[in-house]
Amino acid sequence: MNEHSKYQMNISNTVLYHLGINLYSNVPAVLSEVVANSWDADATNVYVEIERDRITIADDGHGMRLKDINEKYLLVGYPRRIHNEAVTDRYKREVMGRKGIGKLSLFSIAETVTVETFKKGEENKEDEKNGFVMSKQAIDNHIKDKKEGPYEPEPLSESEIEITEEGTRIVLTGLKKRITKAHSNYLLKRIARRFSIIAEDEFNVFVNGELVKITDRDYFHKIQYLWHYGDESGKYTELCNNLENPEHTEKRDGTIEVRDEDNIENLTGSVTGWIGTVRKPNELTDTNVAGKKDVNENLNKIVIMVRGKLAQENILDDFRQSGFYTKYLIGEIHADFLDMNNLDDITTTSRQEIIKDSPRYEELKAWMKNELFHIRDKWDEWRSEKVKKEVEQIPAVKEWLNELKPKKRKQAESLFSKIGKVHLDNDENRNQLYIHTALAFENLLYKDALDQLERISLENISAFMEILSNFDDIEASLYYQIIQERLQIISKLHNAVEDNALERTIQEILYEHLWLLDPSWDRATETTFMEQTVQKEFEELEAKEMLTDKELNGRYDIKYKMTAGKHVIIELKRANRKLDQYDLLRQVEKYGEALRKIVRAIGKNEPVEIVCLVGQDLVQWSDAEQRERSKKTMEQQNVRVVLYHELIEDAYRTYNSFLELRHEHGRVYRLVKNLEIQASDGD
Repeated sequence: MNEHSKYQMNISNTVLYHLGINLYSNVPAVLSEVVANSWDADATNVYVEIERDRITIADDGHGMRLKDINEKYLLVGYPRRIHNEAVTDRYKREVMGRKGIGKLSLFSIAETVTVETFKKGEENKEDEKNGFVMSKQAIDNHIKDKKEGPYEPEPLSESEIEITEEGTRIVLTGLKKRITKAHSNYLLKRIARRFSIIAEDEFNVFVNGELVKITDRDYFHKIQYLWHYGDESGKYTELCNNLENPEHTEKRDGTIEVRDEDNIENLTGSVTGWIGTVRKPNELTDTNVAGKKDVNENLNKIVIMVRGKLAQENILDDFRQSGFYTKYLIGEIHADFLDMNNLDDITTTSRQEIIKDSPRYEELKAWMKNELFHIRDKWDEWRSEKVKKEVEQIPAVKEWLNELKPKKRKQAESLFSKIGKVHLDNDENRNQLYIHTALAFENLLYKDALDQLERISLENISAFMEILSNFDDIEASLYYQIIQERLQIISKLHNAVEDNALERTIQEILYEHLWLLDPSWDRATETTFMEQTVQKEFEELEAKEMLTDKELNGRYDIKYKMTAGKHVIIELKRANRKLDQYDLLRQVEKYGEALRKIVRAIGKNEPVEIVCLVGQDLVQWSDAEQRERSKKTMEQQNVRVVLYHELIEDAYRTYNSFLELRHEHGRVYRLVKNLEIQASDGD
């Protein structure tokens, strides 16, 4: 100890870990520090190459001499702004670096860091090329062994240095995270989101040869409503523009009166950038290139940029607003006044967050709070207008609204406004949602319980969904219409079967109403091409096989249908024919194989089912046991035999119970009827 000093402070080398080595946890954040250094070095191009076992970052900046390496780059905590280096020499850029610890972050993702740099001669100085290797293991040993003096990286010989042009090249090896080819797309997007100076001001970043552009942020196309700040912020409207976006934009004032830390004078801060909302909250869940959920990138945030670089991941975390609209928010605010050369540094050590109690940050939060209130009100207004237009495009609902008394109509429109703001995974379901909303409203009106609507809000939308799911008395009007029509069809089929001569009528009824055979077969979906192809194949088969008169007379039609994701052959047998199981199987299997051949030919692998509709028990159905055994045998061949009278009885049993639900309230009845007519016209 110095005999002239009673006390001494020593800085342990372990501070290196606390300052930077263990501060970062992801590759994009680390690479952002290197890109920022390239900006500060007056580079115009930065090249990031991703390989499985290494990452290389090279730039065409000014490079470093040996003196620069030792006195600046390798000096952890070098305060460049204090040394009059707050603006770059060549392009007069405001530098991003301040604490001088960013280079330590490289060791959070790599065991070894190789640095090569080339500085062109100037002012009678010769070109200078330098290179060295830093090892995390060597640093660990230096700290563990309590060695005195600084850690000394291993020099590279001139022959080992590959850089040939002015600039700096950094190679990361011994990567701690597995790097794949997919990471290049991932990093391209993440780097684009961490910088606002990308592809601007003569500064280009390339990832595996691909230029990083502002559009690589991959979210502008999602924005529905946009608020932008600053005289040049109109460019964000252009970035959002496509066939529909943005539906509304508004330019806002970004001026903030900021008091300095000593409250001596007020400073005028300027906020630029944008805040937007999307149509659906799930659009703010990012996906990586593999299409899987990326839990590390939730876009429901407003980032703070300072000097063109990400400074705060999400200012929304500092607010307790729980409004429904907040789930739709995304934004990027630029606030360079947070990093002023003549004032204290208010960023945390990791350079990824602002110190919360800084007066400048408090002023930014106060401004942001007012903006969020304004955005909430405009979002609510614009979404309500949109819902109103959507509802008016449904004639039946519009007519229903017009029949309501003014007070009730106002309540109904308020309900539509609330429910219309709820996002749906499928927009095609929105009209159906509005229809159910009308029915739910009538349910409450019928029960004289419209006061329940006052409890419904966007923050408590589950209350509405609960009400919406409980309107059996009103929904019966819709059920009645459908069931009544189906019972009429069943009755018509029953009469046709009783009169064995009306074969064509039976055909038409069954082929047009497949739900008689299976309730899930509500609608046929085959194409005309497919139907004609199958019919032609069946005709050629019959000609080739030369079916006997008995076989031809045993049936009166065979039909192909595509429904519920399967290909179906329906063969109608005369109601008075007694058929043999094996003859039936031999005959229908020919058609089944022909259809499977066609399905394979068009590249499909969909199931084929054969349904035989008969009037009498098969010969083998002598008792219940024999009948069950026979049915199982045919099911193995995907053949199902249905008796006419069983078909009719099952259909009656299925639909007749719904008749008890009949409630023909005038206004609701007309609404349902109009919706049916409208749906029919739409088809």
